[in-house]
Amino acid sequence: DTVLSVVTALFFIVIYLWFRFELRFAVAAVIALAHDVLFTLGAFAIAGQILGGYQISLAVVAAVLTIIGYSLNDTIVVFDRVREDLRLYRGRGMSYAEVLNISLNHTLSRTVLTSLTTLFVVIILFIFGGEVIRDFAFALIVGVSIGTYSSIFVASPAVYFWSQYFDRGKAVQESDDRRGGRGGGKKKRNRKQTEE
Repeated sequence: DTVLSVVTALFFIVIYLWFRFELRFAVAAVIALAHDVLFTLGAFAIAGQILGGYQISLAVVAAVLTIIGYSLNDTIVVFDRVREDLRLYRGRGMSYAEVLNISLNHTLSRTVLTSLTTLFVVIILFIFGGEVIRDFAFALIVGVSIGTYSSIFVASPAVYFWSQYFDRGKAVQESDDRRGGRGGGKKKRNRKQTEE
């Protein structure tokens, strides 16, 4: 039931992001979310072996689903900025990687500050919340930390590689159109003015 709930959540996230953004953003977001879930479960397995007492319970399942929602929120904020910047810098001769870099720099402080604020609260829960909430808080500590990392260093590179390998022809065509439409037109006009 846990696996089914997580997979179902990821499936509907893909559908929503495909409708709201594009398929490349949806796939990149799900790659980042799957990374977060697997990392959190791996942290539980390691902590259970080393420290003992950490188990996958209903509270941990709730924490994993919470992590999916939290990480997705961060990722969508980044992707929304990427989409805006792609429109803003279109036709200015900037590469896709440069636009991604600008977008990440614009959203970096917001992402880090939001995550740190959440992390402080979860750490307090882990320290003072008692045995009942310890597993839940531990999962959130790992998930929030990794979710912040994955929004920047997993989701965005996944979008970039998708654009490089699956949208390469489209990107080249747009680049050629820009050169022909803008740069080519200028060269022709300059040549004509020189001849005159």
